[in-house]
Amino acid sequence: MPRPPLPPFTDETAAQKARMAEDAWNSRDPERVALAYTPDSVWRNRAEFVKGREEIAAFLRRKWARELEYRLIKEVWAHQGNRIAVRFAYEWRDDSGQWFRSYGNENWEFDEAGLMRRRIASINDLPIAETDRKFHWPIGRRPDDHPSLSDLGL
Repeated sequence: MPRPPLPPFTDETAAQKARMAEDAWNSRDPERVALAYTPDSVWRNRAEFVKGREEIAAFLRRKWARELEYRLIKEVWAHQGNRIAVRFAYEWRDDSGQWFRSYGNENWEFDEAGLMRRRIASINDLPIAETDRKFHWPIGRRPDDHPSLSDLGL
């Protein structure tokens, strides 16, 4: 089933695709997120290699069991044809109450139906004080009027 917007991407459709991904990840619903990927999608996330929707959903369940109060912002870095590069930051806390801001870059490749068939993510975690948090919206979708990464100087 097609998942618009479809490649080749324009500035506008690449931004739409990135926002759709951000919204899905902010839902913290592993099954919903997994549907945006091809059934045989291949990931590299940090040093972990994941293949297929079932492994993606299992990976995300583990991730969000550990990364509590997760809030994410994505921003398009570049795009060409069926590929999009994004940068992102997300804030979360662990079960001891320590807050983190994780920074990273993702390279995405889509099939002709607009499903992501490859995701390569590089991510670094920075411990932060709770008072240094910048992402304060209620759990779920980032409000449209919330500053972007660029607006926040990230």
